[in-house]
Amino acid sequence: MTTMQFLSSKLLFACIVFSLLLPLLALTAPDHCDGTLYPELCASTLSTIPDLHYKSLPEVICATINTTESAVRISAKNCTNYLKQRSYSLDSRQRYALNDCLELFSETLDELILATSDLSANPSSYVDDVLTVLSAAITNQYTCLDGFAYVGHDGGYRRAIESRLRHVSRLVSNALAMAKKIQRRQRTPRREALEGYGKMAADGFPTWVSKKDRRLLQAPVNATTPNVTVAKDGSGDFTTISAAVAAAPSKSKTRYVIYIKAGAYMENVEVEKSKTNLMFIGDGIGKTVVKASRNVVDGFTTFRSATVAVVGTGFLMRDITIENSAGPSKHQAVALRVGADLSAFYKCSFVGYQDTLYVHSLRQFYRECDVYGTIDFIFGNAAVVFQNCNLYARKPNSNQQNIFTAQGREDPNQNTGISIQNCKVTAASDLAVVQSSFRTYLGRPWKEYSRTVFMQSFLDSLIAPAGWLEWNGSFALSTLYYGEYMNRGPGSDTTNRVQWPGYKVITSASEASTFTVGNFIQGDQWLVSTSVPFNSGL
Repeated sequence: MTTMQFLSSKLLFACIVFSLLLPLLALTAPDHCDGTLYPELCASTLSTIPDLHYKSLPEVICATINTTESAVRISAKNCTNYLKQRSYSLDSRQRYALNDCLELFSETLDELILATSDLSANPSSYVDDVLTVLSAAITNQYTCLDGFAYVGHDGGYRRAIESRLRHVSRLVSNALAMAKKIQRRQRTPRREALEGYGKMAADGFPTWVSKKDRRLLQAPVNATTPNVTVAKDGSGDFTTISAAVAAAPSKSKTRYVIYIKAGAYMENVEVEKSKTNLMFIGDGIGKTVVKASRNVVDGFTTFRSATVAVVGTGFLMRDITIENSAGPSKHQAVALRVGADLSAFYKCSFVGYQDTLYVHSLRQFYRECDVYGTIDFIFGNAAVVFQNCNLYARKPNSNQQNIFTAQGREDPNQNTGISIQNCKVTAASDLAVVQSSFRTYLGRPWKEYSRTVFMQSFLDSLIAPAGWLEWNGSFALSTLYYGEYMNRGPGSDTTNRVQWPGYKVITSASEASTFTVGNFIQGDQWLVSTSVPFNSGL
């Protein structure tokens, strides 16, 4: 046998052995792309990861997220170029929309970095946090695109950036689907509702609100020592809320309290992501009032129309009214927008017409609050629980109807939704006298996997027998999840409710409990640190 023949036979033998081992290798290397919504993109992404077979699932997810971060930076660079190079051709709507996108890209990068940090530290302990920030990262991309809704007939620069944004959202979607496979440390059963609200402390707040913060939220105003005071009459440290926020420390790990004395503060306030652990304390609903009137008709995006916008993690608010006074003819006009994780609101009032309260993303809790509006006036894609709140439908324009909620879940793996528990759902005084002239619904599906539950609440007679309203024909009627559980009142009769595949009357206490604070927003880990009361279960 010649040397060449020997080498050829060796190579043939190696090929035969490898072909026999290949099925075994496939069995020992789990298919991480199983269950993802975009398996081809997942496979191509994983093909670029060195030594894939030797990496753990969290390491594979981290590598996927690293690829996503690069895609986000490219999208941000493109938007920056449009703002700089084509500024002469941009109207105010496009300028606002592009700036919204840049802010959302920045938040997305922070969320992706936080996800990789949690996955590297202790994935089984932080899986709920990872699911939360990845869910928010997806939401950010669609919020960016929503900003172009009123930019001309062709959507302006939306077409130029849309493909890259959808690519980012699909990369994050695949990472989210893989992250759901991580086993939790205590090996508790997977919750398919708003995962992670956790247990409730005895005084009625999720346990992620610390005991100290619970005392702050519940204590009399005069018993609380604030860090600074805002007063219109000049008797405090600042005369505007914005000035007090700007002066607050950045990235604070301890609670920083801003006391806002009674008065009407005519300003738009932004609590940026660097302003963590802030707390606003007012003198009561209707006494401390923050008021502005930005709206879509006058050229703002919905995202940018908010009277108060909060992004900094760990935000708390109590005893304050936030209002957008634009009126029903100005369409989308947000009073409060919240994209702050682990945020809680106690004894506050949010007043507007269309799109009053924008529960944009991450984990939020509202207790004993009042919300006033007309169309879709609680909307967004947070994991949010409203408990013991009053929801008031107002009198809309003559050609309008009222819808309490418009939930915006885009991906079936997002751990988001709106849970309304033990609330009063009724008409405001201006609607009550003309209630028969308008139709009022519990919600409609803003996005394909919209998810909303009303449970153990009082539903007044203004609720239409069908209960829920279509968004556009048959859109989302099979993929949404709308539920009602043990409600009471004249509007709670489910006999003539919609017959959509995604709607159900919940009869199981076990199923209903997945939408409680205890199981939906990791309440046992953060609300116990505040003084906001909450009920953990049903």
